[in-house]
Amino acid sequence: MPNNAAPVHVPMIQFPVVNDELLVGAMPLTQLAARVGRTPFYAYDRALLEKRVAELRAALPTAIKLHYAMKANPMPALVCHMAGLVDGIDVASGGELKVALDAGASPHEISFAGPGKSRAELTQAVAAGILVNLESFREVTELASISQELGLPARVAVRVNPDFELKSSGMKMGGGPKQFGVDAEQVSALLGEIARHGLSCEGFHLFAGSQNLKAEAIVEAQNKSYELALRLAADAPTPIRSLNLGGGFGIPYFPGEQRLDLAAIGANLAALSQRASADMPSAELVIELGRYLVGEAGIYVTRVVDRKISRGHIFLVVDGGLNHHLAASGNFGQVIRKNYPVAIGNRMGATEKESASVVGPLCTPLDLLADRMELASAKPGDLVVIFQSGAYGASASPQGFLGHPAVVEVLV
Repeated sequence: MPNNAAPVHVPMIQFPVVNDELLVGAMPLTQLAARVGRTPFYAYDRALLEKRVAELRAALPTAIKLHYAMKANPMPALVCHMAGLVDGIDVASGGELKVALDAGASPHEISFAGPGKSRAELTQAVAAGILVNLESFREVTELASISQELGLPARVAVRVNPDFELKSSGMKMGGGPKQFGVDAEQVSALLGEIARHGLSCEGFHLFAGSQNLKAEAIVEAQNKSYELALRLAADAPTPIRSLNLGGGFGIPYFPGEQRLDLAAIGANLAALSQRASADMPSAELVIELGRYLVGEAGIYVTRVVDRKISRGHIFLVVDGGLNHHLAASGNFGQVIRKNYPVAIGNRMGATEKESASVVGPLCTPLDLLADRMELASAKPGDLVVIFQSGAYGASASPQGFLGHPAVVEVLV
């Protein structure tokens, strides 16, 4: 690409094209839309989920446990499928815990993180026998009380707010003042409280940030997390059995972004795993990933209901919008709005292109799904596809806004 050329989206080659139509789950898009029964809908491809997990298994050392952070996509059928592919599930609410248990995930391999766990949620966790990542001193006393009431041991780990952050991450979840976890400098005191209340502390959870496409930044954060955990382990009442190094692996959403190179990350984790066998021989190392596992396996599909030209500019008005896909509208964390990769899914081979904006049916100018993108010439009835939509889609969108119907989700 010439130096002065505008950046473009990385090719969405994970979905094949046959007879000008995108194939999802080996099914032509128009046939899938007919099977679903209506638009808009999200579709998640089982084979792509399996392929991503297999790629990770090949790149990471076998000693590393792979957990799915289901907040990325809590669709029950998808979680059930993922439970059979990964080693564990990480949940962020009592509701997610129910889905994980219903999906057949082993309670021993479920962990629960979140800064505002209610007593009812903590009770659910103790009763289920899952691991609770402590994020405050209050949770220690609550869990001790609940454990005594139920006559069951509470399993805990300490979620640490480190004194560093994951550089170049989309969301920084560690370093500086944060609502997440316990500040590293307070962990020694927290470990003392855990011992005083007779709880079983299994280890540490460190999550420095998310949505990172730079392998060197992830490697640096993992190394710093390991060193910090090793220092903190000196004050732990029992040997460390679990060290969750978080995730942060990103996927390319916007022009100019490239897919993450796993090679350096895998090599570094192999070195850390070797070190841990000597430094913390009882500890299992865990990587916790959400978006990286499911994001590229999903698409959002919405149908063109009108084609309008306003002062020379083409608007494709579709039947879904920010109420279903807040992130694609740019209203879920973007500072400067950028386009997700978008295509006319039943006209993938079209040579006639045009600059058009894709807008939803909502009565707000924020309902913009694609802004002045080069797309195949489309008309009412055509299917607009937004790629990279397998994570933080339906569950992260205000589906009750303006009273439009909820979106359908399918696993194919």
